[in-house]
Amino acid sequence: MGLTPGTSFSVTRFAPLGDPVEIKLRGFALTLRKDEAEVVLIEKL
Repeated sequence: MGLTPGTSFSVTRFAPLGDPVEIKLRGFALTLRKDEAEVVLIEKL
């Protein structure tokens, strides 16, 4: 469970103040705090 290199995901929700952020990947929802989300490197497809 979690993010590994090459995993596709989509951002599904932001909290009203921007923290946390919810992403959907591999059939489940994962919630990340802003500081956790900042270290995720993304490549837009």
